[in-house]
Amino acid sequence: MIILRLTKNLLKDMKATPIEINNFPSLFSWHVNIYNLNKRKHIVFVNDLTRLSVIIDGIRTGQLERLKDKFLVTLREYLLHEGFKENEINAYLEFGSEIVISKTNSRSVLGTMNEVTFFLEDNFNDNIQRLKWLNRLIHKPIDYYEPINVFREAIKDRKNYQMEGN
Repeated sequence: MIILRLTKNLLKDMKATPIEINNFPSLFSWHVNIYNLNKRKHIVFVNDLTRLSVIIDGIRTGQLERLKDKFLVTLREYLLHEGFKENEINAYLEFGSEIVISKTNSRSVLGTMNEVTFFLEDNFNDNIQRLKWLNRLIHKPIDYYEPINVFREAIKDRKNYQMEGN
C-alpha cells in the first residue's frame, strides 16, 4: 500500500476524504501538495523517507483516480530514466498496488516540499529533466545526500518493506 498524504488544500481540491494511518513504512508514504507554475496547476509528491520528488500536471479538480494513476506512471517512467531495474520498480509498485489517501503528518516533509517548489522553474525541456535536477538537490533531513541515491538504497533494502514497529 502507498499512502498519499494530501495537504488540506489538495484534499479540498480533490474532494477526498482522508483515512488516518499511523505506523507505516515511510518509504511508501508520500506528502502531496498543489502549486501553480506559469498559471498551470501542478501536483508535487515528496517521499517521506528519501525526499524523492515527483511532479505531475494535467489534473483537474476532483480527479483523484487520475492523480493516483498519473503518479504511478510518472514515478515508473522517472525511475526507468534514472537507471533503476525493472524488477526493483515492479517490487516497489507491487507493494504499493493499493493507494490510500490520508492527511499530512510531518512538518519536516512539508518543509522539504516547500523547498522543492521554491526551486522549481519552467526552463526544462520535459518533466523527466526537471525531476532529475530536483532529485539531485541535497536536503538536511537525509544528511545532505541526494534524494535519488537515498531512494535507490532504500528500495534495495528489504527491511524498508516491513511495517514499522514489527
